[in-house]
Amino acid sequence: MAGALVRRHRHRPATAAPEPRPGRWQVVTVAGRPEEVLPRGRRPEPLRRLGGGVELCAGPAPGGRGTELAARLPNGGAALPGLAAHLVGDDPGRFLRQVLRETKQLVETGEVLRADRSRLDGPG
Repeated sequence: MAGALVRRHRHRPATAAPEPRPGRWQVVTVAGRPEEVLPRGRRPEPLRRLGGGVELCAGPAPGGRGTELAARLPNGGAALPGLAAHLVGDDPGRFLRQVLRETKQLVETGEVLRADRSRLDGPG
């Protein structure tokens, strides 16, 4: 029985599948109070890229562990305006998750972290 489970797991595709339920809420827990995450109701820069094309909800996280920041694209992102539609591409859910991660980093550290280039990425 256990061998069948392992075998089935190995045959899953390595790439991420598109959002199975478009329009669902994506949630991230951010260290800080809701008024720090969305000061005076203003959206942090990563979320501003989406304009008004995203619904937001912020509230205390369970257990006093910061703030839960929830976001979703209305209609699964099908009706996003101009640049926002171009940015999300074919998988709006994936782009929204990326924006939420960047927002979390910006609020917690003051910057969006980028991976360093490895020596293999540099000129040969």
